[in-house]
Formats: sequence, structure tokens, C-alpha cells
Amino acid sequence: AKAKKTQPKGNHVELSSDGEVEEGWEMEDEEDGSSEDMVDDYGASSSEEEELLPIEKAALKQKPGREGLSEDDSEEEEEEEEEAEEASKQKMGQKEEEGPDLQLNLDIDEQFKLPTSEEIEKEDILFISEPPDLHIIHQRIQGNMEVLQDFGAKREEGRSRQEYLALLRRDMAAYYSYSDFLLTKLMDIFPLPELVNFLEANEVPRPVTIRTNTLKTRRRDLAQALINRGVNLDPLGKWSKTGLVIYDSTVPIGATPEYLAGHYMLQGASSLLPVMALAPQENERILDMCCAPGGKTSYIAQLMKNTGMILANDSSAERLRSVVGNLHRLGVTNTVVSNCDGRQFPKVLGGFDRVLLDAPCSGTGVISKDPAVKTNKDEKDILRCAHLQKELILSAIDSVNAASETGGYIVYCTCSIMVEENEWVVDYALKKRNVRLVPTGLDFGKEGFTRFKDRRFHPSLKCTRRFYPHTHNMDGFFIAKFKKFSNAIPQAQKDEEPAVEAAAPSATPDTIVTEPPAKKKKLEGSKADKEQKLPQPALKKKHSLQAQRRPLKA
Repeated sequence: AKAKKTQPKGNHVELSSDGEVEEGWEMEDEEDGSSEDMVDDYGASSSEEEELLPIEKAALKQKPGREGLSEDDSEEEEEEEEEAEEASKQKMGQKEEEGPDLQLNLDIDEQFKLPTSEEIEKEDILFISEPPDLHIIHQRIQGNMEVLQDFGAKREEGRSRQEYLALLRRDMAAYYSYSDFLLTKLMDIFPLPELVNFLEANEVPRPVTIRTNTLKTRRRDLAQALINRGVNLDPLGKWSKTGLVIYDSTVPIGATPEYLAGHYMLQGASSLLPVMALAPQENERILDMCCAPGGKTSYIAQLMKNTGMILANDSSAERLRSVVGNLHRLGVTNTVVSNCDGRQFPKVLGGFDRVLLDAPCSGTGVISKDPAVKTNKDEKDILRCAHLQKELILSAIDSVNAASETGGYIVYCTCSIMVEENEWVVDYALKKRNVRLVPTGLDFGKEGFTRFKDRRFHPSLKCTRRFYPHTHNMDGFFIAKFKKFSNAIPQAQKDEEPAVEAAAPSATPDTIVTEPPAKKKKLEGSKADKEQKLPQPALKKKHSLQAQRRPLKA
């Protein structure tokens, strides 16, 4: 308000120089005080009160009130303030005292110490009578892992790395319920942080996935039909055009009208990969050597659009029932089902454009489905599987025609992560047959091992692919793709395994020799005498072999 008053008066001074105006300025000076106090740099009036902050103004208002208080009242207020200050200081002191103690406790927890042999023996005795304390074991695993990751700085003096690893293996076996043999194998394959992730992933089931049967419907239409039935789903991923992942459902996925009509197949995500690597073409002849329960066979038929011919073989007659049922339900019409031993297959039928071999294995990649694998596998089981796989892969290679215009490919896959069943078998096949490894055509997955412990494999094993539950959220899987460039079988080396040599099929067909009737009678008589001398089991084996050969000769 004062500023508004002064501005016009200032203008009035400039316009006129009458004495009356000067008197007006003097009168204003007398009312408001000196002009120096009143006018600031901006030409506006100001005072001390206006410059004060609101808090300072409130303090000024309280001063007159405090001046009116008696001395006793003021002393009481001062005492209260002192008491409050002392209480706050005591609290601060307690916090300061607690701080070092807490820090010490943290330091003690961080320092991991190996238990002595006596303590371990006591624990073993307690484990017999009482179940182990999993919380303590878990803490010990974490502490041990921290030491091993920075072993030079955190290890105890006089303790070796082997002692820490032995304790870690023992604790992990107790915590995750694995056999010592299998855990040792896994520790050789994975680095320690990745090993824990793998073990944890095996405790969680993989997501339910289905494959759309494009012989009968489209994925978009199937997804809409299932959503209308209360199924929560999503596309499996950019790499698959037919897969869907099911999160939850109000209806049983294996009993919907769409399932019964053959619109989809319940199939793991990892089982789609070998067929994608095989890349079957229309009007080809394809062999699925170990086909049960028929998921991969039906996927091949769907990619071929029911053209050409598929031979779906399995050595188990019981498992073939599910194959036949699934093929009928899904509307597959280009498949022949056979029940033969895969190792004898080139003699039965050959000349295929492509072969898919999903070999029987130890199942170490599907522990989440079958937890019994944790404890029921040993070294003999792994080597037995590896030996069978070597026989089957040679039979599969011999069943392919290298001169095929569109094919000449073999895909070998297992649901195991053991090197003995994967890279070892593939490396063996590269040495024994005229094949080479080619890229699988899959954009993801980890490369196979070219070296493992003291073994060195062929450098082209980088083309193979490994899939793990903790990195790809699907069952553990191994895939290798071969291209056959010659039908000739390389000459056997001196160090060839005799068992596999016997299993390898012969390149020349059986020859039928005609003999005179007299000689035939003599031979039949000598055969009868020999059969009488042979024991009963040998006779049965001989008759079964003869029965297998008859259709071939006919």
C-alpha cells in the first residue's frame, strides 16, 4: 500500500517543482519516519517486520508472553529441556553401543569355517536317528560357495580346495536328495553358481505345453476355443509357430473336446526341437527309430502335410499302443508302425531320406518329472546306455541314403545331460561312419562340449546344442544333426569295440545258394543232429533268428 502511495507522489515531484509538493514530502517523512528507512532499492517501502520470516514473527509474539512468566516457571521449563536432551543423548549412546555388536555378529556370520572330522561324524550319527536340519545345511552351502568363489582370500589356512568341495558335495546331496555319484557328475559339468540354479530348477515342474495339430486346425482358432473354456494360455515363443504354454485351466487339458478331436497334442517344449532340427520335407521317406509315444512322429507328419511315408518304429510293443492311438486321434495317414529292434534296422529296411533317433537314455534331463533318477542311477547305468546309443546311432546312419536328393540327414537327441551319452556318442559316430556335423538350425541353446576333463572331442561338436531347465525353462536336452556324405563304411580300426562291431550292420545283402536235393537231405540230417545236441535256450534263439530271416528272403 505504501508503495502504491509513493509512486504517484514521486511522479508528482518530477512534473512540478512547487514548494507545496516539497512540503508534502516532508509531511510524509514525519509520519512514516526517515526516507532512508522507508524506501528500498526497488523504490518500495519496507520495514524490519516485513523482512522477518513467519517463524521469526511467531517467536517475537511469544517473547512478551515469556517475559510475563515467573522465574519458577522459567526454571521448570529449562529443567524439562535439559531432561529431554539427556534422554536423547542416552538413546544415541545405546545405538552407538549396539552398532559395533551387530557389525561383529555380521563379521562372524561371514567367516565360514569348515567343520572338523569329529563334527561331521557326529552329524552322520544324528542323521540316522533324526532328519537333518535343512536350514543349517543351506546356510553352510551358501557360506561354502562364497569361500570357493574367492578361495585365495577367504579360505582357512591349511585347508585345501578339495576339502571344501567334498563338504559342499556332501551338503548338496543331503539338501537336494541326490546320490553322491550323480552330484559328482553334475559338479564336473556345471560351474558352482550354475549348479545350484540347475538343482533348484529340478525342484520345480516345467510349464505344461501343447502342440497345435495343423492337420486339423490353426493355432489362433485353438487358442480361442481353449480360452472360451477357461484356459489361461500364451504362445510358447517366437521360435515355435505351433506351441502354446498353459498357465492354469478350469478344465482338464487332456480331456477337452478339442483334445479328443485331435486338435492338439500334450508335448514338452524340448520335444519340438529335434523335429525342427530334422526339418522334414514333403514326399520324403523318414524313419523315427524310437517313436513312442508318438509326439515327434505326429509332428513330422504335420510338417509333411500327410505326404510321403513315415516308418514309426519302437522296440516295445506295449508303448506302440499309445503311438497307434495318438496317430488315429490326430488324423495321421502317412505312417507305418513297426515293432523291431533298432539295432537290426538296416537289414529290415533302409534307404531313408532322414532318420530321427531319440535314443533311450538315463533321463538326467527330466529329473523334475522323475525324481527317482536322483538316486537310482550309477556308473554302470550310464555306460550301459552309452553302449546302446552307440549301436543305435550306427544303425541310424546306415539306414540313410547319402545319395538322397533332398535329405541324407540324421538327428540324434537324448533327454540326458551326461557327456558320456551325448558328445561321447556323437564323436564315436564321426570316427566310425562317413558323416559330418551340420548346424541344427536352432537359434538358441548352449554349444556342446569340445573338451571335457581329460577328453578332447571333434571341433565340429560346437554345432550341437544343449538345453537346460534353469536357462531355457524346458527339460534338459541334447541335439546333434549329421549329414551323410557317403554310403561306404570306413574300414574297421584295430581298436574298435568288439560289441559295437558285432552290432554294426553288414553292407552286403544275404545270398541264397541253391544245392542239390541229396546234399539238402544230408544237411537237414546233420542240422537235426546238431539241434538235438544244442541246449534248449540255444534252440529257441536259433528258431527265433530263422523266423526273422524268412520274410527277408521271401
